Amino acid sequence: MHINRIILVSGSPQSFAEYFRGFEKVEAVKRIFGEKTEEVLRNLKVEFTWAGYMGVNPSNGHIMVNSNYLNNGNAVDVYLDVIHELVHVKQCREGKELFDSRYGYTERPTEVEAYRNAVEEARRLGLKDERICLYLKTEWMSDSDLRRLAKTLGVKCGE
Repeated sequence: MHINRIILVSGSPQSFAEYFRGFEKVEAVKRIFGEKTEEVLRNLKVEFTWAGYMGVNPSNGHIMVNSNYLNNGNAVDVYLDVIHELVHVKQCREGKELFDSRYGYTERPTEVEAYRNAVEEARRLGLKDERICLYLKTEWMSDSDLRRLAKTLGVKCGE
């Protein structure tokens, strides 16, 4: 598995496989897409941006990636975020509402499912709960939100 760093940001969508090589062989990704893994990744597009970290464009299912985060972010965090966002790609393809406003961010079923996959992969990599908590924590999440999400995922954060 290899993540290419980028130098220039193009305005047009790029091939996921060009920047995220070998993900079709990652067991966590195969669990997400099953027998369609290679086809989905071959056809998946990436849009490079200057904002945020990563996300999925719900209108077209493309992964949006901040080029600075891709180039300079912690490699483990970037990898786990790719796993997280691939779950959202699947959800988008299934017609699920990614941003269902009936739920807070950390209770939203689509987010819980995506984080659950990322946490499972983090554990497979040997990350301890303390490091997983650092991964889960975002600037838009309060400490109580983090504790609630961590409890849902079976991760011990600061307890």
